Parts: sequence; structure tokens; C-alpha cells
Amino acid sequence: MASFGDFNRVNTNVMALSAQLSLNKINNELGDSRFKLSTGKRINSAEDNSAGHAIAAKLNSRVIGLEQAVQNVSEAKSILDVVEGAYYSIMDNLIEMRKLGLQAANDTISRSERTLIAQQIHGHGANINDIANSTHFNGIALNPTTDTNLSFQVGEDTADTKTIIFRQVDITGLFGPADFQLGGTQNHIDIEFNITQLSHIDDDNDDRGEITYDLTGDKQVKADAGDFKVYSGKVSEAIDKLNGYLNEVGINQRSLSSKEENLTHAITANNAAYSRIMDTDFAKEQSTSIRLQILQQTTTAALSQANMGPQAVLGFLG
Repeated sequence: MASFGDFNRVNTNVMALSAQLSLNKINNELGDSRFKLSTGKRINSAEDNSAGHAIAAKLNSRVIGLEQAVQNVSEAKSILDVVEGAYYSIMDNLIEMRKLGLQAANDTISRSERTLIAQQIHGHGANINDIANSTHFNGIALNPTTDTNLSFQVGEDTADTKTIIFRQVDITGLFGPADFQLGGTQNHIDIEFNITQLSHIDDDNDDRGEITYDLTGDKQVKADAGDFKVYSGKVSEAIDKLNGYLNEVGINQRSLSSKEENLTHAITANNAAYSRIMDTDFAKEQSTSIRLQILQQTTTAALSQANMGPQAVLGFLG
């Protein structure tokens, strides 16, 4: 450190150089402090804190991955919401079909009434197929012609996936490929309700007799009250199957909601850790900035005095 005697030298003002060095250092620190206050970040480059910068980069990368996982979970939940809505619409049609079947199974129903009921049943079956075939999400069939698995990335790790089964819920999927019998062991109505028209009742049938159906092929089928009882039982089985599918949807929805909650907590924790490393503590940094400003003023004053020191040499020349 320069001594008082250094004032006796004119060519090299050691005191001024020392004060200037201190002032440059303070100015640099003050600039860094103001930059941290303006950016809101304590670490603005790896130069500031290489280890902290590396850790923060990993935390930020993880947060981005977790946020995308939350988005994926949200999309999966949206898909299940669409599927659930379709299932409930199909359920409404099945319940109505069962009610009509039970109505037609009553011996007090006339042949004309039973004919109308059969037509209504056919319409509900067509509705179910239409709902199943038209339920899509972003071009993906959600009620496919066969049970289909879709995999969703619900975590930051590649192995963190969830597979959801999307069921076949058209008429074939709900009732199965086998036909149920209406009117005898040899003749039957296809479960897909592929009926072209209802033919006239045989003249020898009374008002509560059997109804003859004309199928797509050449088969003639007679359906009486007992056959509709069997049909109603098949519809009840389809309702039970669809209820099971709705239960699967509910389980998957709850699982996804739980996953979404866990991911949100993880995002919050990682953001907090990132903030502790990267973000400026404004109270502390403001205090540092004020301290450096005071030092800047005192050092500037000291530099001014140091520059005046060599003028004392003029007294020796007088």
C-alpha cells in the first residue's frame, strides 16, 4: 500500500493509482449489482457461478419436461371426457332399448305395436353405431372397431407412461359377435339390427301373435313375446358391460388427476429450487448496491485528493 511519502513523487502518483484501482473494482461490482437488479437474476451467466448455473440448468430442464407431462395428462383427461360422454349417450340408447324390449315382451302388446317397437329398437341400435363411429379426438377414433390401447407420456422419464384401453362400444362390441335367437334355433336376427323392412303378419296370427321380419338375406324370422324377453336379457348384459367400461374410465380419470397433482407439486418444488439459485434477493442486492454507491463516492473523493498530492512538490521549488 502506498505511504504518505509517495506524495513526494511526481512522475508516478502511486496513491492515485491505488485509488483508481479501488474505484474500478467498485464500479465493476456496482455494475454487476445493478445488472442483477435489472434482470432479477443473481446468476446471469456461468461466469457468475458455474456450479449454480449448471444445477439451475438441470432444474429448468426438468421443469420444462414436467410441464409438458402435465399437458399430456390434461389431453388424456380431455380424451376420457369425450369417451365418457359417448358412453353415457350409448347408455341412454341401451336403456331405452331394454325398456322397449320389456314392453314388447308383454303378451298384451298387439302385433302392430310390437312392429313399431321393433322399428324403434332398430333406430336405437343405429344410434349406438353412429355414436361409436363418430367419436374422435384429433383424428383418433376413441370407440374403435376393436379394443385399442393408447399410450400417454405422463412423466419426464421415457418409461413413465400410462396405457389406456379404448373399448369397442358399437353394437358388435357390446353384444359380441354371436347373434341372439329370435324365433327359433335356426333363424335369428343379427345383433347389428341389419333389418331391411318389417313384413306383414301372417294372416293366421292373432293380434298378439308372432311378427315376421325380413332380413337382408332370405331368412324369415318370427319374434314373439318370449323372444323379446331373451333380447331384453341381452341388452341388460350389454348395459352391464358398458357400466364396466364407464368404471374403467372413472378409474383412469382419477389416476390421471392424481398424476397431474403430483406433477404440479414437483413443478412447484423444482421452480422453488431454481429460484433460490438463480433469482436475485432484492433486499440483499439493494443493500449491496447502496453500500457500493457510498464506496464509489468516498473512493472518488480519495482519488481527487490523491491527484492533488503532487502539487505540494511545487512548494519545494518556490
